[in-house]
Amino acid sequence: MGSRILLIASVFIAAFLFCFSPVYVLAQQADREGFKDPSLFTRPPKCWGDWVDEKEFDAYDFQVSANKTEHVEGHFAKYLYRYDESAGPRPSDLQVIRNYQNAATRIGGKIVYESGDHTQTTLRISKNGQDVWVSVEPYGPQYTLVIVERQAMKQDVVANAGALQSGLEEVGHAEVPGIYFDFGKSDVKPESKPALSEVAKLLQENPSMRVWVVGHTDNVGSAQSNVTLSNARAASVIRMLTQEMGIAPNRLAPHGAGPYAPVATNKTEEGRAKNRRVELVEQ
Repeated sequence: MGSRILLIASVFIAAFLFCFSPVYVLAQQADREGFKDPSLFTRPPKCWGDWVDEKEFDAYDFQVSANKTEHVEGHFAKYLYRYDESAGPRPSDLQVIRNYQNAATRIGGKIVYESGDHTQTTLRISKNGQDVWVSVEPYGPQYTLVIVERQAMKQDVVANAGALQSGLEEVGHAEVPGIYFDFGKSDVKPESKPALSEVAKLLQENPSMRVWVVGHTDNVGSAQSNVTLSNARAASVIRMLTQEMGIAPNRLAPHGAGPYAPVATNKTEEGRAKNRRVELVEQ
């Protein structure tokens, strides 16, 4: 009788495990709520998304050689994937790296670096003016994927009229952060209005003040084309100040300095971003 009870209990336990274990496994396979793959890549089979850390603007140091990194700033996203080991053998670290390398090179990307033990690779994809850096780091039953779309930070804080006036009084010129242009274009973007409103306020509070609006660029391209572009951008700023904000045209004059007055190195994207600016210089 006792052995019969034991047999029935064993069958019940086996049936319980058979019924409920797949539910547990499926729960482990499913992506966490809100997880989305990056638009640039699909994922390998047999893995699920655990978490993603996405930021509008941040930085990451990408490995470009065994002893050197490249500091990249822009839109940041870090993904963690885990393998469903119940679905069979997981791919090797090398297999994961090769998959991402092949996917990147097929869309024009380049393999910047691969570690000797195949536990990290850095990829760079430059297309249509967008520079995207990728790091893939497999380790054991999971891997991380870091993607940074290189770009200058959108300036949310602008200098007010008082700060601009202080700069003009102390050193004779003042940078106006928060003025935006599309790549290679001279038209002022609409999101520049808060910064230009402060320039207008400065001029309204100082009715005798006259300024040069000076455009600056980085050194990408020919010097003459950059001078032409920077002058066109300065003129575009003046048009907005005069036509939309009521400043008298005779108080403003455009000047294009091009790449001739950098404030940072042009050897890095961060330095070039600092060099692309608009300044006021008191006449």
